[in-house]
Amino acid sequence: MLRLQEERANVAQQNQGKRKLPSLHPDVRLLGSIDEAMVQRFLDQSGAAQGDKPLVLELSTMGGDAESARRLAEEIVLLRQAREVFFLGKTYVYSAGITVMGAVPSTHRFLTPDTILLVHERRMERTVQMTGALRSAIAVARDLLAELEIGQVLERRGFEQLAAGSKLSADELLQRVLDKDWYLTAEEALELELIGGIVGNGAV
Repeated sequence: MLRLQEERANVAQQNQGKRKLPSLHPDVRLLGSIDEAMVQRFLDQSGAAQGDKPLVLELSTMGGDAESARRLAEEIVLLRQAREVFFLGKTYVYSAGITVMGAVPSTHRFLTPDTILLVHERRMERTVQMTGALRSAIAVARDLLAELEIGQVLERRGFEQLAAGSKLSADELLQRVLDKDWYLTAEEALELELIGGIVGNGAV
């Protein structure tokens, strides 16, 4: 009897600070590429779900525009000043979707059992052609370098948000994506405490 009480006490201690997803019926459902249209859908749906009760945001995405993802993440951060926000990732949350997920505390992030996450370094696709005087070419190179440098700052900030509250530091997270894209399952994300739980199919 005493042993059973001790086991229950240990479980209760482990569960302290953990949150449960308040609803399996999200207030905001976002599916598809992250772009300005998705940001607008978020604003419309979150605006229609006004109140002080927790808001559940569902996301499935293959990625999209990095700047639109940053805008969406910032809207979530601002919304959290007025109410709790929970994240529910379904099936696939790739690339820019990780930026959105990172806007919610790790304790408030949940995934369905089939979900795969994809984390990678910030990327740029750009063709630069330099013609004419060297002075103008140097100016173009400096502009490109400035863009790359601010990109690294933003990347670092995103990794810090994602890693906060988990078993990984931002530096450790960065090391995992230096050589190759990092795909991880819902179970792996939970083990690293990047998320607060797994929902569906009997998972807790």
